[in-house]
Amino acid sequence: MRARGLWMVRPLSAVAFATMAMAAAMATVAAGWAADHAVAPPAPRQSELLYLLRQDCGSCHGLTLKGGLGPPLLPEALAARSDEDLVAAIVEGRPGTPMPPWGFEISRDEAAWLVRRLREGL
Repeated sequence: MRARGLWMVRPLSAVAFATMAMAAAMATVAAGWAADHAVAPPAPRQSELLYLLRQDCGSCHGLTLKGGLGPPLLPEALAARSDEDLVAAIVEGRPGTPMPPWGFEISRDEAAWLVRRLREGL
């Protein structure tokens, strides 16, 4: 063991490191799968969500989603971000920015559905 500050740090064995790496990889895959396979909301709720997207999100991201106070929400602008990152930004907001959390209004599955619509260019 090596002393580091007040803590004693034990190097990870190869098995422990591989186990942690596998767990992290599985969590990433599971999060991506969940975003890709979220159940579509019922048709009336889909209409409500698209209205919310155009009106509420559009008030900051531009009514044509080309950007404004917030960044653009066009497919090419979202390409570098993972679905899970986008879902988290919608549901949890972005601290330190004007992006509010929408989790009180929509579920993670509904946010994932919206992300898929945005990636399709609506």
